[in-house]
Amino acid sequence: MAERTIDGRAVRILAIIDEYTRECLHIVTARRLCSQDVLNALFTLFIHRGVPHYIRSDNGPEFTAKAVRQWLNNLGVGTLFIEPGSPWENGYIESFNGKLRDELLNREIFTTLMEAKVLIEKWRREYNGIRPHSSLGYKPPAPEAMVARGQSYLVEKLTLEVVQ
Repeated sequence: MAERTIDGRAVRILAIIDEYTRECLHIVTARRLCSQDVLNALFTLFIHRGVPHYIRSDNGPEFTAKAVRQWLNNLGVGTLFIEPGSPWENGYIESFNGKLRDELLNREIFTTLMEAKVLIEKWRREYNGIRPHSSLGYKPPAPEAMVARGQSYLVEKLTLEVVQ
């Protein structure tokens, strides 16, 4: 999926989803993303949410980079890479991407990268805290995450995707 600002420059979006709660834990919006951006996002999440057992992602270079694989291996995090051309193997993120595209990206024309960052983060907060999800009994994911955390919930699987 590709997004651009009004001047035609690319915007890339790294979305990290908790497969259990469907909560979008983090979104990074930038002109380009590299393995260090993935490491920075995961580092922050692991501190706040704990280290998951697995991370599912596509085979993008920012996920398969040696530094990312080695860091995850050192932490004991398994990696689950989806087969190229098999989006059904990553259904949670594909569903999320479709909602992001339909509810925000197709409706906005971003004039700057900063505008894209602000609007995408605002949408993420609404997605997590207000928007009902049919798979969660028409409740938003963030309250479900709060209940789960109250029960000593540890993130089991994260799903990562770069939206291009």
